[in-house]
Amino acid sequence: MRSKFRKFLLYAFGLAVLAAIAFGLIPEPVEVDLAQAERGAIRVTVDQDGKTRIREKYVVSAPLAGRVLRIDMDPGDEVRAGDTLLANIEPRDPELLDARTVAQAEARVKAAEATLEKMEPMLEEVTANQQYADSELKRVQDARSNSPSAVSESEVESRLLASRTQKALLRTALQNKEIARFELDQARAALIRSRPPSENPPLAENNGWNFPIRSPIDGRVLRVFQQSSAVVNAGTPLLEVGDPTDLEVEIDVLSRDAVKVEPGALVLLEHWGGDRVLQGRVKIVEPSAFTKISTLGVEEQRVNVIVSLVDPPQDRTELGDGFRVEARIVVAESADVLKVPTSALFRIGDRWAVFRAVDGVAREQVVEIGLENGLEAEIRSGLSPGDSVIVHPGDEVANGTTIRQRN
Repeated sequence: MRSKFRKFLLYAFGLAVLAAIAFGLIPEPVEVDLAQAERGAIRVTVDQDGKTRIREKYVVSAPLAGRVLRIDMDPGDEVRAGDTLLANIEPRDPELLDARTVAQAEARVKAAEATLEKMEPMLEEVTANQQYADSELKRVQDARSNSPSAVSESEVESRLLASRTQKALLRTALQNKEIARFELDQARAALIRSRPPSENPPLAENNGWNFPIRSPIDGRVLRVFQQSSAVVNAGTPLLEVGDPTDLEVEIDVLSRDAVKVEPGALVLLEHWGGDRVLQGRVKIVEPSAFTKISTLGVEEQRVNVIVSLVDPPQDRTELGDGFRVEARIVVAESADVLKVPTSALFRIGDRWAVFRAVDGVAREQVVEIGLENGLEAEIRSGLSPGDSVIVHPGDEVANGTTIRQRN
């Protein structure tokens, strides 16, 4: 009896050991995160930073050389087209003269004055001769009219020629006098800055001449390039003006993304400082790319995309010129598709697949995807709404693996 009981205990112990070993060999379920395939909208965007810019900027330059007076405008000041005075240009001062040049100029003045003085008696003499010639011509013409035989035709013609000659000499003398007076004025002008200030007022005060520059548009001053009074050449930039409410956005994107962007595409502008998302529309994708070095030191070909803002200016008063925005350019979207997180997808050869969770077991499922935006992917075949899929499947998950949803 005792031997049978011992055998029973041995058998029971052996079965217990075998059961423990078998239980230890049963695989532990792998904890996973699950997500459901569901219907909804999906939107594919090209995300990139951009900056605002005023659509039309006007650089106001000096139209002619001269001295620009101090500009009292500051950035932000409001301007009105044709009314607001931006700057004033007056003639610049003559160059300073050294002692030698001053002496030469004074000598030219004295010579011009002497020439002009000599012209006076000469002019008086020519004038007297012209008057005498005219009187002689009149005398012989009257005598010829009263008695044709008393005065010959040749004598009348001789007096007429003498009168014309004297008139020509008088015109020449008057011209020479004007030339002498002009040379005297030039010689005196060269001495303007050699005199004491009390005897030599600024040229602009002498003739009252200046050139006002007024605003070409309604808007505000953006920048002032030349604040202080200075002598400037024609074409020197003085101010920049523009309308801060007339904004557009410049976004540089990779050239491979630019080919997906169409004019008129919706653009969402986020994190610009306001509490709402602004909307815009693609105005143009510039036809020429440029090279830009990325933060990683890689050369990239990029293209500027210009976006017109849709929101009215009163809804974005805080936004100004050159402000940074985060832009999302919509390149494709669909309102009703079956979608799953992109983190659930993996590759099997050249096909996409997911792990479905079926009764606590992972089942490999090949799928066909459509739109994909980095967070979600459209599933065109292989899944149904409500199917559970494993997101971020690790190496421990395979087809047939027992799984348990992570709490």
